[in-house]
Amino acid sequence: MPGENLSRDEARERAALLSVDGYDVSLDVRSAVGDHAGDGPRTFRSVTTVRFRCAEPGASSFADLIAPSVTAVSLNGRDLDPSEVFDGSRILLEDLAAENELVVDARCAYSRTGEGLHRFVDPEDGEVYLYTQYEPADARRVFANFEQPDLKAPFRFEVRAPEEWTVWSNGTGERADGVWRFAETKPISTYITCVVAGPYHYVTDSYVRTFEDGTRLEIPLGAMCRKGLAPHFDADDVFLVTKQGLDFFHDHFDYPYPFGKYDQAFVPEYNLGAMENPGLVTFREEYIFRGKVTRASYEARANVILHEMAHMWFGDLVTMEWWDDLWLKESFADFMGSFSLVGATRFTDGWITFANRRKAWAYRADQLPSTHPITADIRDLQDAKLNFDGITYAKGASVLKQLVAYVGQDAFLEGARRYFKRHAYGNTRLGDLLSVLQETSGRDMAAWSRSWLQTAGVNALTPQVLLAPDGRIGELAVVQEAAESHPELRPHRVAVGLYRRTARGALERYARAEADVDGPRTVVTELAGAEAPELVLVNDDDLTYCKIRFDVTSLETLKAGLGDLTDPLARALCWSALWNMTRDALLPARDFIGLVLRFAGRESDIGVLQMLHAWANSALVHYAAPAWRADGERLLAEGALRELRAAGPGSEHQLAWARFFASTASRDTDLELLQGLLAGTEKVDGLEVDQELRWVLLEPLVVHGHADEKALQAELARDDTASGKRHQVRCLAARPSAAVKAQAWARVVESDSLSNALVEATITGFAQPSQRELLAPYAEKYFAVIERVWAERSIQIGMDVVRGLFPSLQDSPGTLAATDAWLAAHEDAPPALRRLVLEARDDLARALRGQECDAAAE
Repeated sequence: MPGENLSRDEARERAALLSVDGYDVSLDVRSAVGDHAGDGPRTFRSVTTVRFRCAEPGASSFADLIAPSVTAVSLNGRDLDPSEVFDGSRILLEDLAAENELVVDARCAYSRTGEGLHRFVDPEDGEVYLYTQYEPADARRVFANFEQPDLKAPFRFEVRAPEEWTVWSNGTGERADGVWRFAETKPISTYITCVVAGPYHYVTDSYVRTFEDGTRLEIPLGAMCRKGLAPHFDADDVFLVTKQGLDFFHDHFDYPYPFGKYDQAFVPEYNLGAMENPGLVTFREEYIFRGKVTRASYEARANVILHEMAHMWFGDLVTMEWWDDLWLKESFADFMGSFSLVGATRFTDGWITFANRRKAWAYRADQLPSTHPITADIRDLQDAKLNFDGITYAKGASVLKQLVAYVGQDAFLEGARRYFKRHAYGNTRLGDLLSVLQETSGRDMAAWSRSWLQTAGVNALTPQVLLAPDGRIGELAVVQEAAESHPELRPHRVAVGLYRRTARGALERYARAEADVDGPRTVVTELAGAEAPELVLVNDDDLTYCKIRFDVTSLETLKAGLGDLTDPLARALCWSALWNMTRDALLPARDFIGLVLRFAGRESDIGVLQMLHAWANSALVHYAAPAWRADGERLLAEGALRELRAAGPGSEHQLAWARFFASTASRDTDLELLQGLLAGTEKVDGLEVDQELRWVLLEPLVVHGHADEKALQAELARDDTASGKRHQVRCLAARPSAAVKAQAWARVVESDSLSNALVEATITGFAQPSQRELLAPYAEKYFAVIERVWAERSIQIGMDVVRGLFPSLQDSPGTLAATDAWLAAHEDAPPALRRLVLEARDDLARALRGQECDAAAE
């Protein structure tokens, strides 16, 4: 409905007019269980009382509510006709008094898309689980409110639920007379309120901290998941990281955790990684590992736990005024996640993962046509939804890491402490943070902000080495370049490292200098006179945000001996730089794949190794010349199998190579090995084929026609769980059949019967690189349906369909032309929809440039 897409101007106008004093929200979710009568959506009762003030008595405004029906509306004791004041997403409020009370009694719909109050039925035991997810604006699907981050208020929730259930919310709760009642919250925004309800498995602990002044803080801790996942739930490790994080943030923020208890719910069919609801953080349940995973998976979970915890201060205690300044919470949480991970937990190599994985996300996003400054121009809620992206998260965090190097860690943290105390329970803009950082550092934050926060694009830094007659460095300079579309050159604080081989053949750093790089060319005077390097690494130690380039000598050194670099962070930076070169059509895809085949087996960091596997697959699928793909697939499969057999029995590297081998297997001999591993007739010493790995091994058999629906049904019988069902649905859509593809397309595009998780699984199975011919007819169909899908489906499902079904595997100039034709004919399409298509178009054009580069290397 038109009213669903709240604009920034409307929000500003309403914030100037209204102040909210408090909410009482009563939900009755007993209808979540039992049979559902009627053709419409399954609904629950929601009764909301809002107390608010109006700065201009007599003025009009509106409340937000998305619901199938409204039973009653009362404003200041005056009954209003729902049919006259409610249009499906807004409630018109006229002739407001100075002080007002609004009461709304509505029937709200349970969600199957992960937006609002999501209802999940566990196929394993039939149990029903509920949870809410609101960001940026889906609380209005559960209760009437003023849905914008700067209209904060205290909330009191009460929930009627089935007798055998437990219910949680942001505050502590008790059940009396069949009703769960929760303590009033501090003033918070609507989008971080939360309710979780159902027969969840729940584990408790507590955190105790005594401060220097003798004050004692005790925080009750809880962690929960579905009963079916309880045997796999390692709550002890979740609590360990939680306590380490609370210690770290108390040490550095000088502001005690302000929200009472700290529950963490791992919930099914979750659209995000996690959400920072104060007192009740929600996570995707895939962070509970059903099988053996590598250390990288535990590190990723710890990082997310700490990211959400940082939000308790950056985002929940102090909240951005509007979504323009989303970075004020997400960039800081992303940075603090890695900062605390390294400083407080066993994952002391977290900055390597950051350099290799998080920054790769940022570099990609910053080169799309939709790139934007970290402080973005967010016109409305659809814009906001799409700005939870690699710029706001990973680039923002990268820039903050650079800011810490620029102002100093002590000044940065002191700025944060003043920011919390000055703006607690309030809303802020960019200037509020910059002012405290300028106070504590003495630096000109306005100039820094203009360069780093208010412009878009990524710079490339390349070393230039001029040797003197004696063979030593006469001059070493760093050349800075920018894209034509975003020509800003920025000030960088970088470390430049010089590397050469030792007597034992290792590549090690023998000289390092820090320098302020500014402008198109900067001479690093400290390195003049140093012995000639074999490798120059600009941005050594990863201090700034940039694309690293290499001079000719350095690139040849890496091609010959990248695996000889002894420092894992330096290796990760080099791998990332080489991947960027591949994406930029400066390095043929076959050369990158060759580097992976030669040196990935020597990679000690498991997270970097798994990233290399993903990049190698992407290089083959998107950037390799079509004529070379079969050779590349064979080489990758042979290399993966070789490394699998060479890896330590039972090691996480062995598991990573097993998964990678499965992803590359296509020849009959390779597929027969996978069949043997599944049947138990083949073995790789030390490799445990648990249930999760069974699905990994089974999928390529399905894709290449070596396993059918009967085999998938048998596997589901072994793993008749929610996770097993998602795997089965994905594999069903991956079968090499025109009829299968037609059915999968229809289930996603022509029907809304699938939940969000099964939509995602179906799309993932549908788009198989080895099935390009089968998928060819859907390129034209895609452009014919996406506008309708965007209009008819929720924004989350719309995003999944538009992104996931774009015909990227039809990588030809014809598909590029069809995309351009759609964009030209749909200039008036919703901007968020056009953005998604523009991004997909850019990826396709980049792939074609990469294929040209690779073909030229033949």
